[in-house]
Amino acid sequence: MKQKRHKPEEIIRLLREADSSDLNQEAFCRQKQISIATLHRWRKKYGLMSEADAKRLKALEKENAELKKMYAEAMLGIKVLKETIEKKL
Repeated sequence: MKQKRHKPEEIIRLLREADSSDLNQEAFCRQKQISIATLHRWRKKYGLMSEADAKRLKALEKENAELKKMYAEAMLGIKVLKETIEKKL
């Protein structure tokens, strides 16, 4: 069975819908075709976030990944320079 990836905005909407729904958790999860464990995991991660917060989180995660990549490239460059200096000495 192919798993569907939900966007954070969709997840937050589903959580708000689950909170306001008259259905119990099992019925809600069955209706939306998600597991109860998934619902709990989403509550733990996105519980009190708004959609704007989720978008900001996504942007920060992307920026963090770019910074990590830049840091790794800089460290690699420093290592190459150190090796070059050691060979000359």
